[in-house]
Amino acid sequence: MTDEYEVLAGEFRHESPPVKGSRFLAGVAPIGSAAEAEGFIERARSENPHATHHCWAYRTGRPCDHFRSSDDGEPGGSAGRPILAQIEGHGLSDTVCVVTRWFGGTKLGVGGLIRAYGGGAARALDLAPKKTLVVTERLRVTAPYACTGAIQGLLAAHRLAPVSARYGARVELVLDVPRREHSAFEALLRDRTAGRADIRWL
Repeated sequence: MTDEYEVLAGEFRHESPPVKGSRFLAGVAPIGSAAEAEGFIERARSENPHATHHCWAYRTGRPCDHFRSSDDGEPGGSAGRPILAQIEGHGLSDTVCVVTRWFGGTKLGVGGLIRAYGGGAARALDLAPKKTLVVTERLRVTAPYACTGAIQGLLAAHRLAPVSARYGARVELVLDVPRREHSAFEALLRDRTAGRADIRWL
């Protein structure tokens, strides 16, 4: 499994040039669950209630453990699957794509629909802003209060901020540490606290 991956940075929409009079508007968005994907799909329907079709696909999880697609009345396999193939081809998960069509009066055939829906999704995913996320592992550190300075210095050097912190006779911090730094960070933490820190990977 890779230590970092790309995700969409936000919602994005792109309308392709018309195909034989039909308009195709692709909308993409990052999602954290199937429910969020369904919400984005319903919003696309409500924003364009007079469109002929709202075909869609989404993938969630990393590694991808859930995906769905819909042709929304277009011939089977002509819309939802090509959209899903573009999400997969771009190496994205936690992503939804809806391609909305306004029928222009001329039938495109299954091949034409595959090209139009897949191409619309591809162009939107090409142009959509993206960001890189780093895979992390959660760590709980409990140490004497006297170790606070040493721990804070180590966090600053690694540009880490605690997810939560409790200060008392002992300090308890919960941290998200990049997976690629897992072993090195633990070794440094034990060294800086002279072995007085209790370190547990959650």
